[in-house]
Amino acid sequence: MQSKKIDKLLIGTNNRGKYKEIVDLLPKNITTYSTSDFKLKSPIENGKTFKENSLIKSRYFSKKTNLVCLADDSGLEIDLLNKKPGIHSARWGGKKSNFKKAIKRVYKELNQKDKNWRKKKIKARFICVLSISFLDKKIACTIGKVEGKISPIPKGTNGFGYDPIFVPFNRNLTFGEMKSEQKYKIDHRFKAFKKIKKFF
Repeated sequence: MQSKKIDKLLIGTNNRGKYKEIVDLLPKNITTYSTSDFKLKSPIENGKTFKENSLIKSRYFSKKTNLVCLADDSGLEIDLLNKKPGIHSARWGGKKSNFKKAIKRVYKELNQKDKNWRKKKIKARFICVLSISFLDKKIACTIGKVEGKISPIPKGTNGFGYDPIFVPFNRNLTFGEMKSEQKYKIDHRFKAFKKIKKFF
């Protein structure tokens, strides 16, 4: 599988924001398919790490379609919350992954930990693990991280997920305020993708 460059790829996610980001990173000559093209629901993610969950998805979707699959598992770790929400980042938004709800929960839990957290630098990071699988075989698995802090209030409507509350270090804007070209150059998904792009 490795000697031949991948030219057809299933993107193993039902999250439209993630799907768009991954397609934007891929070379234009690759034919991409989405899970919705096959009406596939996501598998149960019962791994204990981002890596385990990423591989659960890429193997599952590849076996369902017989296509090489690239899947992402990513989330936000907040140091003050003992690295939560972590692998449960999407679940904090409830069954429909409503991230406004998830962000409210982040603020609620931060308030419970420290009423004055908004005056402090609350360290956090986005983590992304990308895996490529063909059927049961893992072709590659890479990790990307971006360190930053939590914004006292949500800002910006770009991106998706927790982007409006994450300010990367050495920047003044949240990911939600950045244009996609700015975000793609520094974010966790891009860092993971740089290590995997040799397969395309």
